[in-house]
Amino acid sequence: MELTIHSESELFEAGQRLLAEFPDSRVFCFYGEMGAGKTTFIKEICRGLGVSDTTSSPTFAIVNEYLTDEDESIYHFDFYRIEKLEDAYEIGVEDYLYSGNYCFIEWAENIAPLVQDDFIKVQITVGTNGSRTISTQHP
Repeated sequence: MELTIHSESELFEAGQRLLAEFPDSRVFCFYGEMGAGKTTFIKEICRGLGVSDTTSSPTFAIVNEYLTDEDESIYHFDFYRIEKLEDAYEIGVEDYLYSGNYCFIEWAENIAPLVQDDFIKVQITVGTNGSRTISTQHP
């Protein structure tokens, strides 16, 4: 899947398309430079899944839990500040990843040994005109 987004208003639909493209997947890893829009995109995906809670980057908390309208948990990770893999293990990351719930991971490159082949890799690239290209990788 590859989409080019020209405005933030297109992100909701892009999120719906991403989930439809991978209906059986629950773990999505987001890659992109600082300011590429990872958090904003995850916010729109969560909205599409029925999250009415305020969503924000869990930069300091490392993980945020959101509840859908059906009381299902969604986990949003930001591993930007992780300095060593042991820090991820200390928060119980594997329990989250294999919970069967949606997990959206920012800065997954900082926990690369934990990223499995069946996780969906979502690359967000900033274009020169401010557009964003969202592309996925899946085996």
